[in-house]
Amino acid sequence: MGWHDMGSWAMGWGWFFLLLLVVGVVVLVVVLIRLLFGGDRGGQRSSRPGGRSRALDVLDERYARGEIDATEYDERRRRLEGPEG
Repeated sequence: MGWHDMGSWAMGWGWFFLLLLVVGVVVLVVVLIRLLFGGDRGGQRSSRPGGRSRALDVLDERYARGEIDATEYDERRRRLEGPEG
């Protein structure tokens, strides 16, 4: 009794594993694309672990170094935070 004697039962499992393979490859491709291209493309408002954008961190650093004055800092901060901030 060989594999060909199992009939449609074996063929059904073959299709199931083929489907799993295709789904696995698609998931792998999506994960690789997200890792390579950064996933989130929110620009200045993209969330960081602390909930702040990189642009706000740079602005704080420039103000702390004295590169910009308080008026310019406030104006740029309001613009970066937008209407929701």
